[in-house]
Amino acid sequence: MKKYDAIMIGFGKGAKTLAAVFAKQGKKVAMIEKSSKMYGGTCINEGCIPSKSLIVQAGKRTFSDAINKKEEITSILRKKNFEKLNQNPNIDVITAKASFVNPHVISYENEKGTKEIYGDYLFVNTGSVPIIPNIQGIEHTKHIYVSADIMKEKEQPKTLAIIGGGYIGLEFSSMFARYGTQVTVFEYGDRLVKREDEDIALHIQQILERQGVQFEFKSNVLSVENVNDSDVIVTYKNKDGNIQQLTVNAVLLATGRKANTDGLHLEQAGVETDARGAIKVNRYLQTSQPHIYAMGDVKGGLQFTYISLDDYRIVKDHIFGDKKRTTDNRGAIPYSVFIEPTFSRVGMSEEEAKNEGYEIKVAKLAVSAIPRAHVNECKEGVLKAIADAKTDKILGCVLLCTASEEMINFVQLAINLGLKTSDIANHIFTHPTMSEALNDLFGNF
Repeated sequence: MKKYDAIMIGFGKGAKTLAAVFAKQGKKVAMIEKSSKMYGGTCINEGCIPSKSLIVQAGKRTFSDAINKKEEITSILRKKNFEKLNQNPNIDVITAKASFVNPHVISYENEKGTKEIYGDYLFVNTGSVPIIPNIQGIEHTKHIYVSADIMKEKEQPKTLAIIGGGYIGLEFSSMFARYGTQVTVFEYGDRLVKREDEDIALHIQQILERQGVQFEFKSNVLSVENVNDSDVIVTYKNKDGNIQQLTVNAVLLATGRKANTDGLHLEQAGVETDARGAIKVNRYLQTSQPHIYAMGDVKGGLQFTYISLDDYRIVKDHIFGDKKRTTDNRGAIPYSVFIEPTFSRVGMSEEEAKNEGYEIKVAKLAVSAIPRAHVNECKEGVLKAIADAKTDKILGCVLLCTASEEMINFVQLAINLGLKTSDIANHIFTHPTMSEALNDLFGNF
């Protein structure tokens, strides 16, 4: 049996970066990835890179041309990721399905057969998979997609039903609407994105409605079935309790994601999972077996590539460093939802801050008041900041505007450094930029 210093299961951001660190120190590493189409992880191949490529191209290319461009980008990045590890003499890239035999032994299977290997350290970075809702007819109906699959279709649907009004549903509704698809979003709740303040959710809804997206709130999709080779009938109960039907070319399932642990046989390694199937970890990302770590989506929590990257930093510091980095001290975490314009947030919402017992003050700024927004010809949106009324420290910030995905990182740094609203209000920004609007937003306190 071949022995390795480290075995990585899953070619995700955390594992591939950590593999290079082990190899640089002369240690032997096995990187096991079940699909040659997934070198580099979900983000590069099925998540943020392909979706953002399609989003950026909306209104500039036809859908078919945009799909081709997306495939070109992902192919280049996938190849670079594979070659970076495969060319390293201390790393063996193994394309196979892996599972645990015991706490140190991994079995992998591919067309060449089944083999077992031993690892001193083991790292699980297998990501997440879509949750398939329990809807009648969903298993055998054609033209039912999850996000990764619909981005592989070169023919643009003229009509699209999206089940789920969360962040994934919003991104895809905005994207397809801007390609000219008629989009209907079915949301079980009474409004969008319950994690956000109601005023922000309403702003997002109104922007998407102006793009042509239709919403069915408090709706319950009961069944889907093919009416012919190209159409799907969606049967649902609307907010009034009436049974309705909608015929569309395609249905996108955007009902969340779960940890990708099926088939790993974690129980044979003594690795514990929670009720949702996510791997339990401590603050250093160790599982119930101290030499086995989990990184990224597979451990639950926020599902972002940059979380997987920061997980790598924590694990690296725990194994090779001074063990000071933990999940407890990585600070505020920003996120962006790439509708048009982009929605970004960091820190607490207004409601969360109140629930935490803070005495707060709130500042808002309409995007139409920003000079650069007029230059960009995108004047929709709003900026919102929440601060501690007693200390003037920033508690949270929401940016619904063009370039917010860049601007939010500055606010995150300010929060993590403990800056006050006056520090941003008096900061010197270049002109004319969207970022200089932070002067006015935080000056409104």
